[in-house]
Amino acid sequence: MLELAVLGFLYDTPLHGYELRKRITALTGHVRPVAESTLYPAIKRLEKAGLLARETQPGAAAAPRHVLSLTDRGREELRRRLREPARPDITDENRWFTVLAFLRHLEDPGEQADVLHRRLDFLEEPASFFYEGDHPLRAEELTDPFRRGILTVARATSRAELAWLRSTLDDLDPDRH
Repeated sequence: MLELAVLGFLYDTPLHGYELRKRITALTGHVRPVAESTLYPAIKRLEKAGLLARETQPGAAAAPRHVLSLTDRGREELRRRLREPARPDITDENRWFTVLAFLRHLEDPGEQADVLHRRLDFLEEPASFFYEGDHPLRAEELTDPFRRGILTVARATSRAELAWLRSTLDDLDPDRH
């Protein structure tokens, strides 16, 4: 997801590494902080693959700054990754938020809708954090107030997301339903 975030933020505007790190941290930092030791190797991989370009600009007061921008290949790679997210990108909430943050870069509403439908299908599958055998437990079936709290909050979040997904899908493709 780090590479997707790098591509997504650079799709919007060229940035130097520090500013890019701040933006990624704002998106994912509360869950997965972005260390320089992780970000800069990812940038080098993307640059080596021809997806990023680096331009050196004079610094305002000190050392020169390296400004990163997407190449045409980088723009297409971002759109490909958004069009074809892996299952964990759909099922893991934090990875999903990264996909969602840049989904607008797919210009075709049908392609956007296809990705949203995959998330909708996932959310409509019966699931729980807790099971009795193969049976997913609901909040009402738990005596532990803390586990019941987890399921209560998760249910409310899922309901809100389901409502948003359905509404957005209606807006993207009203004839599909």
